[in-house]
Amino acid sequence: MESKNYQSLSPRELRAAIRTGEFTGPTVGCCLGFTQINVVILPARYAFDFLLYCQRNPKPCPLLEAMEAGIYEPRFLAPGADIRTDVPRYRVFRGEGVEERENILDLWRDDLVTFLLGCSFTFEWAMMQAHIPVRNIEEDKIVPVFVTNQPCQPAGVFKGNLVVSMRPIPPHQVSRAVQVTGRYPGVHGSPVHIGAPEALGIADINRPDYGSPVTIHPGEIPVFWGCGVTPQDAIMKLKPELAITHAPGHMFVTDRREEEFALA
Repeated sequence: MESKNYQSLSPRELRAAIRTGEFTGPTVGCCLGFTQINVVILPARYAFDFLLYCQRNPKPCPLLEAMEAGIYEPRFLAPGADIRTDVPRYRVFRGEGVEERENILDLWRDDLVTFLLGCSFTFEWAMMQAHIPVRNIEEDKIVPVFVTNQPCQPAGVFKGNLVVSMRPIPPHQVSRAVQVTGRYPGVHGSPVHIGAPEALGIADINRPDYGSPVTIHPGEIPVFWGCGVTPQDAIMKLKPELAITHAPGHMFVTDRREEEFALA
């Protein structure tokens, strides 16, 4: 089923549909007004280094909740939810191998630590309310995401490059987009780069590394925000024996309203 059919569901209802396998698609446009989250699950021996990685790279890795080893209920963001089943699609990293699956029940271990990071899907609703176009929602696509040539600050075993999401904005609305998204520092906040994609090492703006290309109308400016896929680049470089994330665009939907993460 298309995610647009799920706009009016509550997060609990959507998670129930995900848990039963009824809904397995991307969550763009789902549960409008509620905060969506990036997921990173790691063995405990990597947890402190990853916590430092988030602290040193807050734009692409804004940490909203960290759970104790073995705990799978996000008690702060979604009490009663199950992080093992309530993401519509997971990515599982084992050494150099990567696979996608719809739940991770059989992979769960008592030493796994879950980190939940803010997602730019949260401020898209605020952009639409400010009458700023959000092309990926208009076209019912996953936002285009690019791995850049910009290194993040390393921490322990983690090192990797900044990953960004892109939204084309009319020139007269760019400053407004900066203002609106800047009110949400816990979900990536203001853009990290405006225009000139080649400065980020992006050779073709119509060929994203993840997500889908979107229409860029003549004169529109590509605007780039930090993206929660950034940890996945670091994980792929580390090649751990096990790590689990959400699949790009397939987020964990929380019970927290988006305005809870907005600055006054």
